[in-house]
Amino acid sequence: MTSRNLVGIAGICATLWLAGCGDDTTGMTDPHLEIQAATVETAALAAEVRQLAAGSGINSLQRPAPVRRELSLLGQALAFDKVLSGNRDISCMTCHLPKLGTTDARSVAVGQGATGLGTGRVHPQGKFVHRNAPPLFNLHAMPLLTWDGRVFRDGKGVVRTPGAPLLASQRAVLEFGTLSALGMFPVLSRSEMRGDAGNELAAIPDSLHQRTWKFLMRRLGLIPEYRTMFESAYPGQSFDNMNFAHAGNAMGGWIAAVFAFSNSPWDRFLAGNDDALTEVQLRGAKAFLGTAKCAQCHSGPSFSDGKFHNVAVAQVGPGFGNGSDGRDDFGRMRQTGNPAHRYAFRTPPLRNVELTAPYGHDGAIVDLRSWVDHYSQSATKLRAYDPTQLEPLLQGTLLPTAEDILLTRDSRLRTLVLQPQTVDEITEFLKSLTDPAARDLRTVVPVRVPSGLPIDDLP
Repeated sequence: MTSRNLVGIAGICATLWLAGCGDDTTGMTDPHLEIQAATVETAALAAEVRQLAAGSGINSLQRPAPVRRELSLLGQALAFDKVLSGNRDISCMTCHLPKLGTTDARSVAVGQGATGLGTGRVHPQGKFVHRNAPPLFNLHAMPLLTWDGRVFRDGKGVVRTPGAPLLASQRAVLEFGTLSALGMFPVLSRSEMRGDAGNELAAIPDSLHQRTWKFLMRRLGLIPEYRTMFESAYPGQSFDNMNFAHAGNAMGGWIAAVFAFSNSPWDRFLAGNDDALTEVQLRGAKAFLGTAKCAQCHSGPSFSDGKFHNVAVAQVGPGFGNGSDGRDDFGRMRQTGNPAHRYAFRTPPLRNVELTAPYGHDGAIVDLRSWVDHYSQSATKLRAYDPTQLEPLLQGTLLPTAEDILLTRDSRLRTLVLQPQTVDEITEFLKSLTDPAARDLRTVVPVRVPSGLPIDDLP
């Protein structure tokens, strides 16, 4: 039933009720009329939310183009195969576990050299990776990837990767834009996958990224099954003429094929189903899109503007080599050199955000409601940040940089104050962005990989 019909029915009901009133009914209410009025009010709220969403460019998320099966199967195998790590002890998916919403449920990831999975993963020296492992959902719709934007399209649509630039022959392989290049970079990181010693990849100087990729292709070429899979994924091409961009492209294609989700309650609401969201979620959507102004940054179908903002997140974890002791992380400034970009990080997309805690570039905030709440009176929240919410090994890593962070805080947060009820409502709205199919991803895990190495998967 449309909003116009509901309003018409309410008007007729009200007229008939007034016409039938007598002295003996004064002060009485008709419960049916109250229900009808509430229905009309909800329909009006739904119409307002749709209008606000349209104004923020938040429309339906388009599905990615179909990915050929052979390419997707190759990408799946590579993503789960530890052969891509220096010491063959970690795969890409070790930190993007399907059963944990394609994350590891850690504030900052625990990389190569560790044992265990998820919150049970332990490194013998207590080492962590620099940042939080971001989820893999709907990355086909993101033109810019990584927390500091190291993988992006330039104004001409060319994929750029500063620090480890691609050759023209490699860029020509990328069928899925930035997503095709994404998988090429964890293998270069010593803390994530390459290791510091004990293998031929670790012996390569950090600056010689092309050599690292070449050695990885040499490894893969020693496995006959991989040679067959690559040549099936790229018909008419010989494995011996391929480069590591072919591997990255396959992983990107697989991610696009299996982690694209666009059937959340929010999507059904946008398609015209007023009942897809609860009244609380509708109120939360109105605040998110309107009074709280969240959609100024969380815009578009993915709920991300693809830009960088300092949202006053405390710095915890090992940092990224910045600051006087190397324990700070200057975010976007690391790429641009612009001091105004210090502590700014990419706006994270919000689809399935309910499944991907902790939050922030360093996972400093461990649950969804607290993440929403930290935007309100953010200076006060940052100064009072409580590190005891973190796992024990990270509690002592909090840097006393609150005042430095506030110097470049996004100006839109300086006066933002949200009432507790509004925080609750926005949190409930964000849960409406979860596609039910994203809650169970067991089917994306392969039975085996060509190297024969064990697959990391939670029970």
